Amino acid sequence: MDILSLFVIVPILTVLILVFAKNLKQARIVSLIGMAIQFAMSINLIFAYIKERAVNNDIMVFTKDVVWFESLNIHYSIGVDAISVVMIALTSIIVLAGVFISWKIDDLPKEFFISLIVLSSGVFGFFISTDLFTLFVFYEIAVIPMYLLIGIWGSGPKENSAMKLTLMLMGASAVLSVGIFGIYFNSNADGGALTFNILEIAKVNIPLAAQNTFFPLVFVGFAVIGALFPFHTWSPSGHASAPTAVSMLHAGVLMKLGGYGVFRIAMYLLPLGALNWSNFFLVLSATGVIYGAFGAIMQKDLKYVNAYASVSHLGLVLFALLMLNKTAWNGAIIQSLSHGLLTALFFALIGMVYGRTHTREISKLSGLMKILPFIGAVYVITGLAYLGLPGFSGFVAEMNIFVGAFEHPDMFHRILTIIVISSIVVTAVYILRMVGKIMMGPIKNNDYKKLPKATWYEKVGLVLLLIPVVIIGVMPLGLSEMIKASIQPFLERLL
Repeated sequence: MDILSLFVIVPILTVLILVFAKNLKQARIVSLIGMAIQFAMSINLIFAYIKERAVNNDIMVFTKDVVWFESLNIHYSIGVDAISVVMIALTSIIVLAGVFISWKIDDLPKEFFISLIVLSSGVFGFFISTDLFTLFVFYEIAVIPMYLLIGIWGSGPKENSAMKLTLMLMGASAVLSVGIFGIYFNSNADGGALTFNILEIAKVNIPLAAQNTFFPLVFVGFAVIGALFPFHTWSPSGHASAPTAVSMLHAGVLMKLGGYGVFRIAMYLLPLGALNWSNFFLVLSATGVIYGAFGAIMQKDLKYVNAYASVSHLGLVLFALLMLNKTAWNGAIIQSLSHGLLTALFFALIGMVYGRTHTREISKLSGLMKILPFIGAVYVITGLAYLGLPGFSGFVAEMNIFVGAFEHPDMFHRILTIIVISSIVVTAVYILRMVGKIMMGPIKNNDYKKLPKATWYEKVGLVLLLIPVVIIGVMPLGLSEMIKASIQPFLERLL
């Protein structure tokens, strides 16, 4: 069995075993073992990739190709580069942390964990696929369970939020499918058979007219799940209604499919389209960064604050990708990784606070550091990392993005960069306001003095997410160099 296929097989086997679980204890033990194995596999993949890359200069390593549907030349084709590897590692960390955070779920626990793990299998399959059709199938597998996870286990107007999310993402999928088939039917422009294989299509000179037509379709199709303005409206309501682990996986992993798809498909296969359309989408992404930041500062509900903050910080990913240079792209990948960890941390912390106080309203929360010291300390650290404090992953990502953006000598790019950089100030305002109000203020509600401290499984979940945030911030060079090597083929396509 190849090392990559296991990332799809292990979740499937875990789900099959979960079917026979009879109670919460059995469901969470099976889920924990399955996702712990997945986490160990992702760590092994990192070291295996580094070892393989030392002797293999191919664009993708650990490749495998099996014919799936011969008449349309559809293959189960897989492989990874450094970008795929770090996204797989991010997914495994957040899914495992999500299992710990959902340790005490008592409403249909077996079905909940099955849906969560099916979603993760789609994400893993998406990140390893090098065939457009197979990638699209895994993308749909990742998206569809969100309706059930929010609609059944969510809170508030959960049915409306689940339906809004599903309709928006399915609409984007329809647009994306047109773009993918547009690429497919132009994949033999230099002669030869039509193909869905990403590496084979990259060798073909797709006509300029086709690139200009299909680039915006593929870009928007992927970027909607990455909260591209003005198609972001599904995200805040979806986050607010989702259960804690689902919010973690939603913002921490699922939304990363957007930036990854834009980079891997739209920009790599349609480079001339990217050059021609980049300025238009730069304006939209910059608007999203500022809109999300100001949207967050206006919210009174903790989940909505984090949801709008995610729109802002994921806008930075798209903004950096559209800068079309190595430094900014390096920042975009690290930002995807950093945002995934930090937003999952925030949603986990918010869920812990809500589970104890039964409110997410900022005005009703105060002085929690004295009552919940571990949760409070992690909340403060996460907040400081989120606003870009040196020593954490957020600083590394944003520095690469902004330095890369300033590499453009023209006034248009620099003005947009200055506008986007101003979002840092707004981010600092809403993060410091939350930390000061919720954690450092006086205890206004005496009932809060009896709140239970963080449990062992909550601590494990938080530490799992926090450790890589610190490692990336303190030792960014290894990760940065590994990513830059995988970015080079993309640059060669654009230059």
